[in-house]
Amino acid sequence: MREYLVEKLPRMGASRVDEMLREGRFVDESGRSFQQDSPFVPQTFIFFHRDLPVETPVPGEIGILYSDERILVVDKPHFLSSIPRGSHVVESVVVRLRTQLNLPELTVAHRLDRVTAGVLLLTRERQWRRPYQEMFERREVVKKYRLVAPVVHDPAGEGIVATKGGWQVRSRIVKERGILQAREVPGEPNAITDVELIGEHGELGLYEASPRTGRTHQIRLHMQRLGAPIVNDPFYPVVLDTPIDDFTHPLQLQAWQMGFTDPVTGDPRVFTSRLRLAAWM
Repeated sequence: MREYLVEKLPRMGASRVDEMLREGRFVDESGRSFQQDSPFVPQTFIFFHRDLPVETPVPGEIGILYSDERILVVDKPHFLSSIPRGSHVVESVVVRLRTQLNLPELTVAHRLDRVTAGVLLLTRERQWRRPYQEMFERREVVKKYRLVAPVVHDPAGEGIVATKGGWQVRSRIVKERGILQAREVPGEPNAITDVELIGEHGELGLYEASPRTGRTHQIRLHMQRLGAPIVNDPFYPVVLDTPIDDFTHPLQLQAWQMGFTDPVTGDPRVFTSRLRLAAWM
């Protein structure tokens, strides 16, 4: 079996295969470890964890807001990826918490951008993934975001409608694979966001945004349409060439609150972030 693994895992190299065999890191379906002299048996499944890459640690701890036998709700810091992706594997919420809490089946129930902080819901075991993920897919979750951007009082333009508490922004957003920015195009609106200015401090304002739809970068584009681009946005209005390990200018956008009816118990749930936006402290 050792010779087979060396042949199948050329990037790992023979010496690393030998080390992992000695450490018992190659196992069969029942969890029994293969040894260096284990015989090769055709049609055998071999399980192991690849070595994780060396990554720059992302500053900030993951705050636990709520935990029960089905779900875990956390406060995700800025710059920490929700799931292992690309060059962010170890430095992701899922990998950190699977290791920290010994929850091998832990996974996210929805998406939250790496540069956005705030409330993130995860399911603890595979059997609970579908009911909670489908809750998000059916748009049964009420989300409120908070952000810091320049103060505007009377924005005007196509797709902006004044409301009792602020404005409703409507536009058509498209996102092309391989392109960092999403963009607004002519046509029937597919993105709607309610925005309210809830605080002012000099030229900066604290806004609350409630998206009614879930398009990529929707809030960021709609704030730009209002003439108030979010502070430290690395993509809008222009893409900035920021090193991946530069954590000095976090996007001032936070998933502040999440509310829903629990799909398993029927209980009402509301979770609020305890984090503070740096530009508003």
